[in-house]
Order: sequence, then C-alpha cells, then structure tokens
Amino acid sequence: MDGIVATNAGQRICFPKICARLRDFRHGFDPDQEQANQPVPWHLSLPHICVALIISALFGYHIGVVNIPLPYISRDLGFGENSLAQGFVVSVCLIGAFAGCAISGTVADRLGRRRAFQLCAIPMVLGPILSAKAWNLASMLVGRLLVGCGLGIGAPVLALYVSEVSPTQVRGSFGSFPQTATCIGLLAALIVGLPISSTPDWWRACFWISTLPAALLLLGMEFCAESPRWLFKNSRWYEAEHELERLWGAAHAKAAMSDLVQSEQSDDLEMIAPWKELLDRRYVRAVLLGGGLFALQQFSGINAIFYFSSTVLKSAGVSSDLAATVSVGAVNLVGSFVAAGLMDRLGRRKLMMWSFTGMAVSMAMQAAVAAFGFLKPIRATTTLIGTLFYVFSFASGAGPVPALLLPEIIPIRIRGKAMAFAMCVHWVAHFLVGLLFLPLINATGASVLYTFFSLVCFFAAIFVKRNVVETKGRSLEDLEMLLVAGH
Repeated sequence: MDGIVATNAGQRICFPKICARLRDFRHGFDPDQEQANQPVPWHLSLPHICVALIISALFGYHIGVVNIPLPYISRDLGFGENSLAQGFVVSVCLIGAFAGCAISGTVADRLGRRRAFQLCAIPMVLGPILSAKAWNLASMLVGRLLVGCGLGIGAPVLALYVSEVSPTQVRGSFGSFPQTATCIGLLAALIVGLPISSTPDWWRACFWISTLPAALLLLGMEFCAESPRWLFKNSRWYEAEHELERLWGAAHAKAAMSDLVQSEQSDDLEMIAPWKELLDRRYVRAVLLGGGLFALQQFSGINAIFYFSSTVLKSAGVSSDLAATVSVGAVNLVGSFVAAGLMDRLGRRKLMMWSFTGMAVSMAMQAAVAAFGFLKPIRATTTLIGTLFYVFSFASGAGPVPALLLPEIIPIRIRGKAMAFAMCVHWVAHFLVGLLFLPLINATGASVLYTFFSLVCFFAAIFVKRNVVETKGRSLEDLEMLLVAGH
C-alpha cells in the first residue's frame, strides 16, 4: 500500500497520516488542550527511570567497594603498603571510564539511549567477575578497567535519559535520583564490606555481588521506553509519540510532540552534529560551563573522601573508623533526599551555591584542626563532624545538579556529545584526585590538601553565581529555543 511501511517492531506506519498530524502540530491544533494543561502524571515515567538508575547505583558501589577491603586486597595480591599501587586500584576504573565516555555520545546518538545502557552493562558484568577472581595486581586492574568502560558509557547516557523522559514539573526532583542511587550504591558497598574484618577473603564476594544489578540493567532495558526526543531527532515520529504516551499519558503526548516540532524549527534535529560543532558560538559557552562544573565538582575532593574515608578518619584518631565510614554513606543518602525535595523549589543555581559554600566551610574546619597542634584534642571529633557536613553539603547540591543542568541547557542536536565531553572532564579530574590523594596527603599533610579543597569550593560557589542560569520549571524545548536564540 502506498505510504505504508512496516517498522522493526512489526508496526504499520502511514506516512500521510503522520505528515498530516505534524502539520496540525505546526499550526497549533490541539483538540485535547484543556486536558493537556493538567500536570503530567509522573508515575508513568518513574519505572523506566528506576531501571536506568541501576547504572548510578553501580557507580556508587564501585566507588565504595574498595574502601574498606583495600588493605586486604593489597595484602592478598602482593602490593602491600604501596600507596601508589593502591591509588591505581582505586583509580584505574576511571581510565576506562574516560575511554567509555569518549564514545558514549556517539553510541547514544547512533544506537539510542536504551541500547547504550545495554552495551554499558556488558563490561560491568565481566569486569567484576575478573576482579573477584584476581590473582595479582594486573588482573585486578584489568577488571577495574572494564568496569570503568561501562561506567563511562552509561553515566552520560543516564543524564540524557532522565532529562528527556521526565515530566517538566518534576524534572529537577527526578534529576536528583541519579545522585540518590549513587548514594545507595555507595552505602551498600560499605555495608557489604563490613564482614572483611572477620573474613579476610570477603573482598572477592564484594565484587561478585555487583554482577547481579548489572545483569538486571541489561535485561530490564529491553522493556523500557526509548527517549522520545532521540526518536524524533531520527525522524521516527510515530514511535516518538507512542513512547510519549507510555511516559506521559496520551493526553500530553500531542502537546509534547508540538513542542518538539517547534524546537525543530529553531535547531536542525535531522543531523547528528560533528564534534567540532561543540565549539560553535551558539553552544560553546554552555559546553564549557558544563565541563567547568564537573571539574570543580571533582577537584573539591569529594571522591577522595568516598574512596579513602576509612583511612583518613583512622589517621585523624577516630576510634571506630568502619562505623564512621558507613555514617558517611548514610549522610550522603540523606543529603540526596534533601536535594530531591529542594531541586524544584529553590532551583538549581541557588542549591549549588549553598552546597559549595557548605563544602568550603567544612573543609576549612578540617584544615584548621590538622594544621594547629593545640587543636589536637578535638581533631577526631572535628574531622568526623566536618567530613559528615561536607558530604551532606555535596549530596544536597553539588553532587546531583551538574548532571541535571547540562542536558537542560544544551540543544538536543549536540546533547549526546556535549554530555560525553563534560563527563570526560569529570573522569579525568576524578582519576587525578583518586590517584594522587594518598601520595599528596602523605607528602604535604592533611592541612595543605584540605585548604586546597576548601579554596576550590569557594571558587566554585562564585563560579556558579556568575555563570549559571536558572532552569527550573521550563521544558527542555523552551530552554533550547531561549538559549540558542540568546547565545
């Protein structure tokens, strides 16, 4: 029949009908306008987002999985007290993450968000298996490297997916969920690692456990919705509207399609942008802003705390360093819940400013007690309180906001590659902090390093105040038209 084709799913699409509907959208025809003005039901998209959040939970888990067992791993694999080798065990997955991140934009644009998630899950099953069966330092590093590749592909795709399938009125709250999932994964890793003191070989089980959620991500994504914006960009209009109905309800799908058509008129959605287009004057400021936020987030020192909290708290004289380390994970989780509640009330900009300021103050406290000998009697207590407040401040703003903000201010034409670039910056900074923290704290002392982290946090608060625009309450299409027009 003329104008009718079969899709991969066996659906029949009538192109004249689709074209007629798109003409209606362009001329503002919407028979369900009154119903469409009601809030989008958020519960429809939530199950799809929850499956995607497994990648964030795995990120948190693999940050924390070596925290408590690291001395036992180094002893069993023969690199003892070599702090540089320990740093590599912690940080080598970030090298893999950088490599995965470099291709994630292309993967997300070519294959779609769902297939990108499934692709990233494969090395996250294989890597922990190799780490669990490691017999020397090299085999452990290869396993961690594979895990990093999966994280590098998945993390930018998650930020895209959450922003693209979330209803506008809850996009901020949903955008904080990746940080919450990271906190849950981190806390789970710390709790799972507790039996190590009585069962020294337990660290192998810690790696085996992480293969289960990775396999669940691989299988679960088969039943999740594809990003309607990605489908529309690839001229798969019928499928885009179908997925919008799954995610937002039939009454809101037509209005969302109309927004996508208007966005198409302000920016060419039909072509996948080359990498060099990130330097286009329309986009370069937002791209650099995203990279800058991720760099400041990492050089604030947050992952040094997550990786080495047990070691640092013990050296500061905290008697129960294992319990304190688990407390760090618990406070991180509480802070992420606070962020979820405040993201769409206070807005992204204000939340980040207060977050970085709180981090700066808490790091300054810890630097002071480490620098002045007469404060030694209160060093353990102050270090513990300062660490917990620092982690809470991070989780309530600086942690979740950058990954949400960048997809909001970047047009869909370059969104995949812009997120990949920003996450590459994130992984490089993350790697450097993880690798160099122990050698630097041994060489310079805690006071110097904590002072540096405090200054970075103060600078970050100023950077946010001067450069970040508020995005709460606006659709991605409205933001795209506004920002491209005002470049």
